[in-house]
Amino acid sequence: MRAVVLRRYGGPEALVAEEVPDPVPGAGQVLVEVEVAGITFVETQIRADRGPRRASLPAILGNGVAGTVSAVGDGVDPALEGTRVVSTLGGHGGYAELAVAGAGDLIPIPEGLSAEVAVALLADGRTAVGLSAAAAPRAGEWVLVEAAGGGVGSLLVQLARDAGARVIGAASSVAKRDLAAGLGAELTVDYTDPGWTDVVRAATGGLDVVFDGVGGEIGAAAQGLLKDGGRLSVYGMAGGPMTTPDARVTAVGWPSTDLRELSRQALELAARGRLRPVIGATYPLESAAEAHAAIEARTVTGKTLLRPRTGSAT
Repeated sequence: MRAVVLRRYGGPEALVAEEVPDPVPGAGQVLVEVEVAGITFVETQIRADRGPRRASLPAILGNGVAGTVSAVGDGVDPALEGTRVVSTLGGHGGYAELAVAGAGDLIPIPEGLSAEVAVALLADGRTAVGLSAAAAPRAGEWVLVEAAGGGVGSLLVQLARDAGARVIGAASSVAKRDLAAGLGAELTVDYTDPGWTDVVRAATGGLDVVFDGVGGEIGAAAQGLLKDGGRLSVYGMAGGPMTTPDARVTAVGWPSTDLRELSRQALELAARGRLRPVIGATYPLESAAEAHAAIEARTVTGKTLLRPRTGSAT
């Protein structure tokens, strides 16, 4: 099969497409013909060896795929063959035409939902649904979503709006702010503008909820906009160290629901038309390096995908 292999840490050019042996499913596993694979910011960090995890080289990156089960290993129901599924892969193996997944990790793709939407919601959807359930924005509350044009942020905008909250989308470009507005943000701000906190404070008088996926100076500034007792949901550090909640706010944790169930809930919301992932670009397998470069340059909005078998960058 064709796969993108990382044989050395480095820049995007370290990702090279080549022929490798087909994987074989073991006991409790299935083989998936990959239609679409997701790419995450964390994977760009792993490739460069500056992330929270290290890959054992040589490695095939990619944790989320959607496709069709083509074979099953020992102990797996043969009836799964031919099923359209989306699945995590334990952190590796997704940038390929074929991937091995645990049978217990499979989630059937709801009728009418595309593989692209399923993959886009697998990780980002469960994160957004979980964060939203824990922070529980309510009707009339002011909610700030950082990185509102990103994969998780764009979903949080929709979930908060669906709950009746008044949403502020914070992002660094006009395109991303326009995207957040189109998804239901009542107000958008550029958090690279030194005066952005003044704009938010003047409009709201104080925030009820902050979804902080950026950290660093932006996360700290957003926390300062919360009312006393306001809820701070910290889930990322794209712009600096994770934000440390202060004693004045309520730190929001993670719901007890398991990750697979959160992903399933996200897919069901999408199937009912209540949640729409933003897919910024889809690249062919051979262009994985180009996809990583675009993510690192922050030139794409929403989710970036790979299509291993056919297609071109869009």
